[in-house]
Amino acid sequence: MYAKAQTESAIARWLTSSSPAPAAAHEAWHDGRPAMLRIGKPYDAVRMPLALVHAAAESSAPDVVASVLAEVLDGPVICFPGVWYYALVPSGTCETWRAAEALVRGRGGWLGIPRPDRTEPTPVTPYWAVPVEQAGKLCDPAAVAELLRVGRARLEGVAP
Repeated sequence: MYAKAQTESAIARWLTSSSPAPAAAHEAWHDGRPAMLRIGKPYDAVRMPLALVHAAAESSAPDVVASVLAEVLDGPVICFPGVWYYALVPSGTCETWRAAEALVRGRGGWLGIPRPDRTEPTPVTPYWAVPVEQAGKLCDPAAVAELLRVGRARLEGVAP
């Protein structure tokens, strides 16, 4: 149990490491709100359209989508229900990103980050579709781009 608490604490520190006021993030999480955190230092975030992710997963069921994302991306993904998924990727990805299907938010951007243990799907509140397993473990940008390419091909009726 002690090791789990240490891991959770390390993840929270890593997620809030770009914030000048990490206590504000912890307060938001305590109140059940996502913390508005700067991105671009510990990680960038690829904003993936819901329709493309669901098409790539061939499902809109949260458990199926989460399973596909975990297998294909092998890194943390936030779901903003009904709108977007955000894959956390290495810092600097926004400078080299070339996939037209999604935007990357990097240095100077902000993102609502749910509490690390908020993993249950909700109708309106952001949650971790794929939780952070360890501080610093991120999605591979090439895998994210491929997932989006597959989703677009499926939406356009072209078998990937």
